[in-house]
Amino acid sequence: MTTDTHAVEALSREELVHAIRAATGEVFTTMLNLSVTPGDVFVEKEEAVPSSGVVSLIGLAGSWVGSGSLACSEGCAARIASALLMTPYAAINEDVLDAVAEVTNMIIGNVKTALESRLGAMGLSTPTVIYGHNFQTRSSGNQEWTVVPFALEEDRMCVQMCIAPNADAGKKTTRTGFPVPHLLRT
Repeated sequence: MTTDTHAVEALSREELVHAIRAATGEVFTTMLNLSVTPGDVFVEKEEAVPSSGVVSLIGLAGSWVGSGSLACSEGCAARIASALLMTPYAAINEDVLDAVAEVTNMIIGNVKTALESRLGAMGLSTPTVIYGHNFQTRSSGNQEWTVVPFALEEDRMCVQMCIAPNADAGKKTTRTGFPVPHLLRT
């Protein structure tokens, strides 16, 4: 599917929010057997204030480009991992971080799939997970993030996306400085 000016105008914030809410609800219900309650959506444009917890980021590339993420507290991350892996976790470890990355991959992947019929094919990067205290994440440029908070009983988490048309989509590019790969024969 090619992206034209009609597709560029087709993505409204409401459509993105609907896709995020549907994907998050589906992943939590089917994969974690947990229920989440969506909160009031907001737009974040300014540089983020320092925070603590776990953030999992995934890049989107194709006819539209951007990023998606899931951010939550340490306790919420442990609860997500416990539900996904069916093993109790009380503290952050490698398994918990991997579980949060996998849940993020499922949510953002489902959002991507829901949007591709209108926006064209997109690919996902491997998730990057950040854990710690007093850190900041930000995107370069003047980006707007659509932030959809969710309550998981007493815990709160946010699924957010920043997505825009790819200005280079459809342009023919060449790889200067790199030879064309050849098949190796044995």
